[in-house]
Amino acid sequence: MPRLNVIVASTRPGRIGRRIGDWFLETAVRHAAFDDVRLVDLAEVGLPFHDEPYHPSEGRYVHRHTREWSGTVAAADAFVFVMPEYNYGFSAPLKNAIDYLYDEWRYKPVGFVSYGMTSGGLRAVQMIKQVVTTLMMVPVNDSVPVFLRQALDDDGELTPDPGREAAAKLMLDEVARLAAALAPLRVPA
Repeated sequence: MPRLNVIVASTRPGRIGRRIGDWFLETAVRHAAFDDVRLVDLAEVGLPFHDEPYHPSEGRYVHRHTREWSGTVAAADAFVFVMPEYNYGFSAPLKNAIDYLYDEWRYKPVGFVSYGMTSGGLRAVQMIKQVVTTLMMVPVNDSVPVFLRQALDDDGELTPDPGREAAAKLMLDEVARLAAALAPLRVPA
């Protein structure tokens, strides 16, 4: 079965993204479509602003952090981005992490767990789809929007929500289907 990387895209101190990422990781493990589900927190990865001298399509990585990031992304068959919406867009750390690499993303599905106050992050999801399709990733249509005003309790913890669970299952079903369908394209020629 394929490997799923759940990438937490916010690096902001005091962020809610890690809590949402932890919830989704548990949900993905219970879903059981992926043999290996890993949480990758960009705050812990700590990539500097893109600092490689060669174009990512060349795969000639000078820095250790890039080689490690390349290995993490290359080992995955599918991704879910847990991403905030900042000013109608996605976060700069997520764009930076994507731009470090090229071939490692190709022919892999990506799902989105987005969050924000008013839109639940849906505007950021629409915006990032242009980026991931350019890298030949396949975004799934179903997503999991988290409307923070309704989703958090007084202590800032994520409250249980059957609708959110159902949306996560639907999205994971599609990510798993696409991971299997795209697998032959990921085999090196």
